[in-house]
Amino acid sequence: MIGNETVERARRVKLLITDIDGVMTDGRIVYSVYGDELKFFDVTDGFGISLLHRVGIKTVIITAKKSRIVKLRARDLKVAKAYAGHLDKRIPFNDVLKRFKIPPEDICFIGDDLIDIPILKQVGFAVSVPNGMEEVKSIAHHVTTKPGGRGAVREVCELILKSQEKWDEATSRYFK
Repeated sequence: MIGNETVERARRVKLLITDIDGVMTDGRIVYSVYGDELKFFDVTDGFGISLLHRVGIKTVIITAKKSRIVKLRARDLKVAKAYAGHLDKRIPFNDVLKRFKIPPEDICFIGDDLIDIPILKQVGFAVSVPNGMEEVKSIAHHVTTKPGGRGAVREVCELILKSQEKWDEATSRYFK
């Protein structure tokens, strides 16, 4: 059961920022014998992001690891901006605040590890995944039921859309 405070926080969201490893993936990185890096993404997370875009809610990726795969996924999802290779995530977060002119209280950030805590403490809707670090879950406003890489982002997208009463607008084309 989702509480009223969570719904109120989700209702304010104008921008969703998500981490990659451990949030949009299950946190594992696979290397091929040729040195290629592989990550596994859940298609439902991507579709949730596209539903947000339909109602004008922008999305951003901020991740510590620099990876060609992150660029490819960001392009596929049409995220507004992707920041990769930032061990101090406050730097790209401050750029997001300036670039999109959205106050921190109107931003949702989904994180899972210690590196995410500085942003989680600043945003209006801080979310962790259940496979996140205990320190992260303890400061999050909401912990998803689905784990990272397995639909957690989609769960947050649906929560935002339904809290803002935009679910029907985002999904109406499928029920005609």
